[in-house]
Amino acid sequence: MIRNVTRVVLLDVDFFKEAARDKSLNVQAAVIVVVASGMAGVGSAIAENVPVVASILVGIIAGIIGWLVWSGVSFALGTRVFGGDSTYAEMLRVIGFAFAPLAIGIVPYLGFPAAAWMLLASVIAVREGLDIPTPRALVTMAAGWVLWLGTTLAINAVLDFSIDAMWPFF
Repeated sequence: MIRNVTRVVLLDVDFFKEAARDKSLNVQAAVIVVVASGMAGVGSAIAENVPVVASILVGIIAGIIGWLVWSGVSFALGTRVFGGDSTYAEMLRVIGFAFAPLAIGIVPYLGFPAAAWMLLASVIAVREGLDIPTPRALVTMAAGWVLWLGTTLAINAVLDFSIDAMWPFF
């Protein structure tokens, strides 16, 4: 798993192609979403002076739900609108791995660079997972990310948790 995360962080295009097709990577992708979201929660908690355990739990819940939504939107938009070739499971894998850079958010105030790196990895993940050109991958990724962000904000509101603590850019 460490080798795969390293390849993602280095934005290895070939890795995303492999991950899209390798069904044995499902669990690794899910673990990365959980761990990276939890780590980002730690950084947010420290930066915003909120309870760490609550921030980790909210981060993980938002991460998992957001991952499922983001992957679904990317799959639907990418295949139906842009003619990509993929399955929902493939999108779950590549987008799940694209969460890896978010772990850098464990360092307080590095949430923005972590989120930006994750978004860059996501464009590559979507492009390779759907076999579509970069401009279409960018639109697909952006649509999914906006819903992921909306999901995160909604979960924070429902759980009455500090929105600032989980905002990925502060």
